[in-house]
Amino acid sequence: MKKETNKTEKGKSGKKKVLRFFLILILIVALVFGFTSVSIWRYSHKDQRQKADVIIVLGAALSSDGVSPVFRERLNHSITLYNEGYADKILVTGGIGEGSYLSDAYVAGMYLMEQGIPEEDILLEEESETTLSNLENAKTIMDENGFSSALIVSDPMHMKRAMLFAKDVGINAYSSPTPSTMYTSFESKLDFLLRESTIYIGYCFYRIFNNLF
Repeated sequence: MKKETNKTEKGKSGKKKVLRFFLILILIVALVFGFTSVSIWRYSHKDQRQKADVIIVLGAALSSDGVSPVFRERLNHSITLYNEGYADKILVTGGIGEGSYLSDAYVAGMYLMEQGIPEEDILLEEESETTLSNLENAKTIMDENGFSSALIVSDPMHMKRAMLFAKDVGINAYSSPTPSTMYTSFESKLDFLLRESTIYIGYCFYRIFNNLF
């Protein structure tokens, strides 16, 4: 009877340890996620605009009649920076999306010219499909043109991840988020923040393991 009682008690103790471990793990994940989300939200208000060689506009999907509302906000901000003399060139990024035969960058370049930006001051990066490849390819174009610094333009809550990517690909970059965004409702902002937090944390773990191995 005593042996059976001891086995039962050990079993209960083991289950409690496992439960405690998972509760601690969940708490750690929640804290990391919460800290990252707050950090991204706070960074979204940081505008480092200053004189640079080029303005890099991170790509966004097109709509049926041209640049999407989200992309248009980014392009309009780049126009403001250009007109205020922060840079003499605008580099728009984005490859050919699904269902399209024109690259995001090409359509964005046409939009810029319609708004009065001279064609010779517009550079196109037409191969990328992700934010990271936006910036990797933009760095190549910067090197080809002898540019050493860039203003990065995107939606506010996209900026922290974009700036980390820019650092990793070797761009001397400054953050300049759009002053307005199409993500206006609470639901859309929360969804954007949660998505950015998840991707940012995943990329940070990737960097750690990549450096280790």
